Formats: sequence, C-alpha cells, structure tokens
Amino acid sequence: MGAFAAPNRARVMNSLPARDRGAGGGMNSTFMNSAQVFSLGIFFSLMIAGLAAALPSTLNSGLIAQGVPAGTAQQISHLPPISILFASFLGYNPNGHLLGPSALVHLPAAKAAELTGRSFLPGLLTGPFRDGLHIAFGFSVACCLIAAAASWSGGAKLVAAEQPI
Repeated sequence: MGAFAAPNRARVMNSLPARDRGAGGGMNSTFMNSAQVFSLGIFFSLMIAGLAAALPSTLNSGLIAQGVPAGTAQQISHLPPISILFASFLGYNPNGHLLGPSALVHLPAAKAAELTGRSFLPGLLTGPFRDGLHIAFGFSVACCLIAAAASWSGGAKLVAAEQPI
C-alpha cells in the first residue's frame, strides 16, 4: 500500500490548483474509505470461500474419528461454514447442540467430553481457516502488486500551474 497510496495521493494533489486541493483531499479520503469497506467485503468473501472448500471434509473426518455416526457427521459437516467459524470465535462449541443428547449418550464419556470441549472445534478449523487466509492474502498481494505497477508507470509528474486568486 505504501508503494501505491502515498505517491498517488501526492500526484492527485499536485495536479490540482491550490484552491481546489481541499475538495480533492476530501474526495481522495472518500474514495479511500469506500475502498477499505469494499476490500473488507472481498477479503472476508474470499476467506469464507476458502474455508468452505476445506471445512466440510475436515469436520466430517474429525467427527467420525471421535465416533460420531457417518450420517450425522455428514449432516453437521454441511452446515454453513460462517456459523461454525463465528461460533469458534465466540468460544462456543455447537457440537453438543448439533449432535444432541441422543448421539452423545452413545459415545464414550471421554469422546463426548472432547467433542463438546473448547478445543475440538478450533483444532479442526485451523487447517481450513489457514487455506482461506492464503486465498485472501494471495489476492491482496496480487492487487497491491498491480496497484504498485500502475503507480510506478503513472507517467510524468503533473503539477498544476498556480493561477492568481
């Protein structure tokens, strides 16, 4: 961002007459704030897409490894990934609710305690979450490189001629 934002802001401000630089700075700030909000939406969409690609199989295999029946594990693994991610962020493990008491009672006590504990779900999420972050950061790096190249090849420096007031 340093290779893009500061040089382009300076180029825009230098291309404006002195009397219009206040409006130019305001427009520049408006566009920067709008772009930050837009980029957050893109970042989280890419992150969730990467998470959604890997989470179902990871969750399914993790539940089956703890003794959950395959049909139940399959059903839980196809829940929206965003709900599972935010449950983990909030420190809540929804497995007790999702599996229900009837499924938990058929499991050994140690496995049921691990499934409903605070570390099971975050442990399963680490791989898919990392995959989502790699996708989002890869996209961010590519965008920054394109922006830096565009800034670098911006042409000659344009400075507005001062006009009498």
